[in-house]
Amino acid sequence: MTAFLGRSFRLALLLLSASDPVVSVAPDRESGVYAVREPVLWTVEVRVGGAPAAGAVRWVVRPGGLGESEKGTAELADGKVQVKATRSTPGALLLEVRYRAEGAGREVVAYGGAVFDPDRIAPSAPPPEDFDAFWKAKIAELQGVPMNAQVVRVETGDPSVEYFKVTMNNIRGSKIHGQLAKPAGKTGFPALLQVQWAGVYPLQREWVLGPARNGWLAFNLQAHDLPVDEAPAFYEQKSRGELNDYPGLGNDDREKSYFLRMFLSCHRAVEFLTRREDWNGKAVVVHGGSQGGYQAIVTAGLHPAVTALAANVPAGCDHTGRQAGRAPGWPNWASRTWQKKDAAKMLETARYFDAMNFAPRVRCPALVGVGLIDTVCPPEGILAAVNQFKGPKKVVLMPRAGHGGDANAHQAYYALFGRFLEEHKKGPGK
Repeated sequence: MTAFLGRSFRLALLLLSASDPVVSVAPDRESGVYAVREPVLWTVEVRVGGAPAAGAVRWVVRPGGLGESEKGTAELADGKVQVKATRSTPGALLLEVRYRAEGAGREVVAYGGAVFDPDRIAPSAPPPEDFDAFWKAKIAELQGVPMNAQVVRVETGDPSVEYFKVTMNNIRGSKIHGQLAKPAGKTGFPALLQVQWAGVYPLQREWVLGPARNGWLAFNLQAHDLPVDEAPAFYEQKSRGELNDYPGLGNDDREKSYFLRMFLSCHRAVEFLTRREDWNGKAVVVHGGSQGGYQAIVTAGLHPAVTALAANVPAGCDHTGRQAGRAPGWPNWASRTWQKKDAAKMLETARYFDAMNFAPRVRCPALVGVGLIDTVCPPEGILAAVNQFKGPKKVVLMPRAGHGGDANAHQAYYALFGRFLEEHKKGPGK
């Protein structure tokens, strides 16, 4: 009887989900790219249970993902409606669409994106005058602390690779934790540094074992001063406790920002790799997504040994974006009003940790993925940062991609990612 009730409950859930409205939004140009003042025509389609929906949608156009330039309500015809908009300056538009089926309690929200003259999008503010001096001083502080790398071999049962846990010193008594892997019994490897997306969690061994099997000296860095492989409950407790809202820790003081230690960990990780005898002396590639993309840009901007970077939907871009009328990227540094801190101090501190201000110091080849409907790391700020890169770059614009969720929407980036890594294994000019 219990099994029957369980099956019935699951069937009911499936039927309920099948009847939920599905809202899709597509621009009339597959690329989602337009010239300034060209119109974009989005087609909004709503289906319920696979059939065209009836009723109306509410929509609003947000320049740069912030504010409202136009809004309205439109009746569906055969489940569809079109919305037209443009902008007179380089930047992005975000179309937000809301639909509630008659008699339904849940409102469905979907997004459409477009970008106008993406190569001409500019920073929202200049870097602080003492930006370089500040980071030079912080790197000097780091170099004044002995690295004292503790590299401990751990057996994995795979004789083709060697795996290690790594601990090093960071500034002010903090530690750096990571995992390292390489092909067994060999030397002369390109270095691959993976930096992590947001959250508090353990590192998975396969994140370095896989690249090691493909010929890399692979180092995966923990974003926090935490061991890499405790039980899940350990990280859950940290996430609920002292690391809850960690991006807001010290965000009104450049000497106390949580990201100061994190970014210096990245710098030291490159130092660690380039001092190893099993490195090939040529290639150091850094990659990550979201917070990891943020760290990847910063690492390439801070350390000249980085020879290539890959960043998908990078966070940390455009902390001063709101002041220029566009949505800033995660962690919304200067917009964290719930903290009851001095907004001016948060904004001033943010400028020293904005990927936008590290970007002009990036001189290596770069691959960057940008989701045009990303509301966590909005495209306009990312593109403004990438436009400051001094090295060759490939920007992958993904018109139907948000920050996460649908992996297929990010496929265009990952279709190039593996090839990008292979191209940069031998280092510059190889």
